[in-house]
Amino acid sequence: MTSPSAAPALPVTGTPVLEARSLVKHFPVHRRGRRTQRGAVVHAVDAASISVPEASITAVVGESGCGKSTLTRMLARLIRPTSGELLLNGSPAERRDAREYAGQVQMVLQDPFASLNLVHTVRYHLARPLRIHGLGPDGNSGGNSLDDEIASLLERVALSPQTADKYPHELSGGQRQRVAIARALAVRPRVLLADEPVSMLDVSIRLGVLNLLADLRERERLALVYVTHDIASARYLGDTIAVMYAGQIIEQGPAATVTDQPSHPYTQLLLAAAPDPDRPSPPALRGRGAPPSLVSPPAGCRFHPRCPYAMAICAQQAPPSIEVASGHASACWLHAKDAAPAVSQNPGPGPGPVPPATASQPDSRPPRGEST
Repeated sequence: MTSPSAAPALPVTGTPVLEARSLVKHFPVHRRGRRTQRGAVVHAVDAASISVPEASITAVVGESGCGKSTLTRMLARLIRPTSGELLLNGSPAERRDAREYAGQVQMVLQDPFASLNLVHTVRYHLARPLRIHGLGPDGNSGGNSLDDEIASLLERVALSPQTADKYPHELSGGQRQRVAIARALAVRPRVLLADEPVSMLDVSIRLGVLNLLADLRERERLALVYVTHDIASARYLGDTIAVMYAGQIIEQGPAATVTDQPSHPYTQLLLAAAPDPDRPSPPALRGRGAPPSLVSPPAGCRFHPRCPYAMAICAQQAPPSIEVASGHASACWLHAKDAAPAVSQNPGPGPGPVPPATASQPDSRPPRGEST
């Protein structure tokens, strides 16, 4: 099996607050009562590179099990990478104390019903990070009382100050997630990692939380990493999109470019599977099969067993990162000048997705609404 190629790297439009360079995470395989190959590992993330400039939103998109949550936890330093480099404000993150790093990089978890302790009030959840990081009334709070600080945090996420005296079970899912966001904001971070923050919320309130994240970016110049399996919400919220498949970032670029002119066949299939009321007829999907085993991933391009455009070289060699447009990179042999003509080795019914060279749609992203 060939070694994974470096993930598509993009030119950064601003100074990156947080940057990952070729992050790798392998988990050893342990199966009780069953034989396993010695040294077998799960290739959860392989050579993932991503830059998050100040006051920008980077959306990481992929199906379940692709490694996006593992990547997020490495960015939060909750798990240690097998190899690679993580930079905060241009300096290695390993040189920073864990509490100092957490003061600049905070995370919002997926499940608002499990991320808050049910036996404590909202006041406790917001006061604890203030005390731990020395930002309460005895620390650098600018003379404000603890109650003032908590009320200010709740107002920043569009909740009333009376919410502080409530318990999590008295709040809706959307309110709980806003409390979790307020808790992350308490330490005044520069980067917010949001791991599928709206996937467990009712559809009717998802837009309000997304608009809140967008508003925080604009008002407080926060850098956000938005992790999701929904490429439509990634297009709506993100400035850039990084598409993950089987532990690797396979396409990366401006949100409008990646969704209007997808250059990787997997991205095309993601877009074809997304609901679209303007689509005149059901999409004809040609990508078949399931994601590969990350214990023994296929050689070459990891998507080639499902790809409708697979060529012989796809099964032999991992594709390099190829810039297909300004700031838009894709790891696909279809864009290599010296590659053989595309010949489908995985035929399926229907016309299939549009080849990357001609894929194009008008920009139909709606303007962001007001926070609710």
